[in-house]
Amino acid sequence: QVQLVESGGGLVQAGGSLRLSCAASGRTFSNYDMGWYRQAPGKEREFVAAISWSGGSTTYADSVKGRFTISRGNVKNTVYLQMNSLTPDDTAIYYCKMMSGDYWGQGTQVTVSS
Repeated sequence: QVQLVESGGGLVQAGGSLRLSCAASGRTFSNYDMGWYRQAPGKEREFVAAISWSGGSTTYADSVKGRFTISRGNVKNTVYLQMNSLTPDDTAIYYCKMMSGDYWGQGTQVTVSS
């Protein structure tokens, strides 16, 4: 049984930073690509970033390129999302996803005030 548990969300002012974490269990974490998605109120869930199983390849949505950084620690079975220069448009629930299969975390709320 795969479990993904996000943490690190919160309330931050525009221009600030947050670091999200997603702890994985139930599978050999280092074998799988991982990703972050987000869903803002009234909008569909959208892709934010992804990282390959080795950490050697990353992909970002255009809206976060240059501001967000995805990374992973395969020893700790954790994937991270460093978010800098946050704007109110980044306000959403952020979800971690194991890219193989339909495995999602419960989400963590990020709210950016203007």
